[in-house]
Amino acid sequence: MPQPIVGMDLADLREALGSDQPAYRARQLYEGVYRGQASDLIQISTLPAGLRQDLALRHEVGLPAVSRLYQSADGTRRYLLKLDDGLTVETVLMPEGERDTICISSQVGCPVDCKFCMTALLGLERSLTAGEIVGQVLLIARENRLRHDGGRLNIVMMGQGEPLLNLANVVKATRILLDPHGFALSPRRITVSTSGIIPRIAELGREPVRPKLAISLNASTEETREQLMPITRKYHLKDLIDACKAYPLRPWEKLTFEYVLLKGVNDTDADARRVVKLLANLNCKVNLIALNPGPEIPFETPDPARVDSFQQIIRRSFPCFVRKPRGLDIYAACGQLKRSGN
Repeated sequence: MPQPIVGMDLADLREALGSDQPAYRARQLYEGVYRGQASDLIQISTLPAGLRQDLALRHEVGLPAVSRLYQSADGTRRYLLKLDDGLTVETVLMPEGERDTICISSQVGCPVDCKFCMTALLGLERSLTAGEIVGQVLLIARENRLRHDGGRLNIVMMGQGEPLLNLANVVKATRILLDPHGFALSPRRITVSTSGIIPRIAELGREPVRPKLAISLNASTEETREQLMPITRKYHLKDLIDACKAYPLRPWEKLTFEYVLLKGVNDTDADARRVVKLLANLNCKVNLIALNPGPEIPFETPDPARVDSFQQIIRRSFPCFVRKPRGLDIYAACGQLKRSGN
C-alpha cells in the first residue's frame, strides 16, 4: 500500500527519498505538497519526471476522501471525511466575511465524556496521525480555494477529540502548518482547545512551535465542573488554574477560556462572578457559547437575556465574546459533531 507523504516533515522526506537523492529534493517535495497543495505527486514540476514517477509508485499524497458534504444555510460546510482504514472524522469550514475558519479533529470520537457534547457519545476509536490532522486542512483549503498567507485563514482544533491526549501528532501537525516553507500559517492563526489535561498543558508550553491555547472551563465550581466534565475528577479545577498561571504566554498572546452556557446549570450571575474570581490575574479572554442543542443532550439553551447578563459581568474584568453558532441546521456547531447523517 502506498505510504502517505502528508504528515511527513523534512527529516522524514529525506529518509523516504533515500541517500542517493540530494537534500534539496526533500525540500522541493515538502514545498510542493504543503505550500503548493499538490493533489498528485506527478504534479510537482520542480522534481524530475523520473523521480516523480518513482515516488508515485511508492507513495501517495495521502489526503482523506470526502464521504459526505453538508451545506448550511449560513454558508457553513460540514465534511464527513473517510480515512484509509475506513473510519470517518468530521471537519467544518466556517466562512465569515474576509475570514475563513477550519475546525479540525484530532481523534476519531472523543474519550473525555463531557455531558453537553454529542461527540462524547461516540467514545474514542483512535487518535489521528499528524498526516490525518494536516490532511484535513489541505483538503478543505484545496476544495474551497482558500488562501493560506496568514491573513484570513484560521485553524481551530476544536472538532472531534481531545487534542492534548494526542499531543505528539498535534505538535508535529502544527509545525508543518506553521512552517513558512510548509503551509505557512501565522502562529496567531491556529488554536488548540483542551478540556484541561494538566500535565500536557505544561508539555505544550515547552514546545518552541505551538498553537495558541484555549481551555474549556464550562463551570465556576469544582462540583458543577465534575458533573459536566468527569475529567475533573482526575484533573481538578484549582490545579488547572495553577497550570494556566504557569503557562508561558508569548508577548502577543492571551489564554482563551471557553464556557458553554447551560440553562439553569451554570449560567447565573453568581456563576459569572465566580468565573471572574477564578480567572483573576490571568492574561485571558472568555468565549461564551450558548448550548448548541442535540437530541441526546439533557440540557437546554439559556435565553439571550441570560447570556447577555453573564457576558456583561465577565466583560467588566476580561474581554468576553459570545460565539455565534454556525451550521446548526447541519449539526456542524460546537459540540454537535457526531458523524451523523443529519
